[in-house]
Amino acid sequence: MELHQVRYFLAVASTLNFTRAAEQCNVTQPALTKGVQKLEQELGGELIFRERQLTQLTDLGKEVLPMLEHTLTSAAAVRRRAREFQRKEVAPLKIGLAPSISVSLVLDPIAETEKFVPGLQVELREGAAEKLVDLLLEGEINAAIVGDVQDMPARIDGWSMFEERYVAVLAPTHRLANRPSIGIEDLRETVLLERAGCDVALKIQRSYFPEEPPHLGHCSGHDLHLQHMAAAGLGVILAPEHMPRLPTLKSIPLEGDPISREVRLLVVQGRRYSPALDAFVKVVRLRDWSVEVPYRGMPPATLPEVASAPA
Repeated sequence: MELHQVRYFLAVASTLNFTRAAEQCNVTQPALTKGVQKLEQELGGELIFRERQLTQLTDLGKEVLPMLEHTLTSAAAVRRRAREFQRKEVAPLKIGLAPSISVSLVLDPIAETEKFVPGLQVELREGAAEKLVDLLLEGEINAAIVGDVQDMPARIDGWSMFEERYVAVLAPTHRLANRPSIGIEDLRETVLLERAGCDVALKIQRSYFPEEPPHLGHCSGHDLHLQHMAAAGLGVILAPEHMPRLPTLKSIPLEGDPISREVRLLVVQGRRYSPALDAFVKVVRLRDWSVEVPYRGMPPATLPEVASAPA
């Protein structure tokens, strides 16, 4: 199927006149007729009914008309996007974020990158750290910001951005909510809300519950779901210190040597960087995250009471 054949058919469908359709397509009428006939042969049936001065679409023509209109529109969009890309008018950048990584961390780096890459168009994707690594290797995303990753492939380059501790996140009405800190024994007697795919689950198990598993309550793969359950008094979340949280929740430090994780920027080793990715990596690596992300004494960012799930 040739695009010019599709264009000829659409012109006839809109004018119901071969002469006017040929003029619209700037071709001779025989050339237009031949193009439509070849399209009919490929699709295995007549698209246009012709009888003297009467020109109408057949049932098959009516059926395929919207699909062929979409085909031509999509082809035009592809050509336009390619021209924009070649002229550097569009610089796509796909960034993956682990679920507990705040989008606020990348807003300033994106704005800074845009100064060097005016056509920057960022797409943010969310997924578990291991899934983001797969997307990197498959070329579905250009960079990822994650916490701990088990069995990092050798093809992945990673740079440490900052380290953050884990804290207890709970409702103000929880029995532990007025403590200045929460001890390990308190955690062992408390119902914990479990996040599926938690990047430090094994570390928490080894440090706080080496002999017997924690008392786990409800589970979800989305931090926001867990936060609403915690706000309802259904349990305690062990979460990164700077994870955005609902304003109805409190975060309390853990006693002793708390669990921590390293937040890292990942890209694929040896793969050629686009201008957008090159600028973004440089901005992130040169940024003073000790100033950007305070480790102690500052509350984490808060989420609004009602928030939509990530796309």
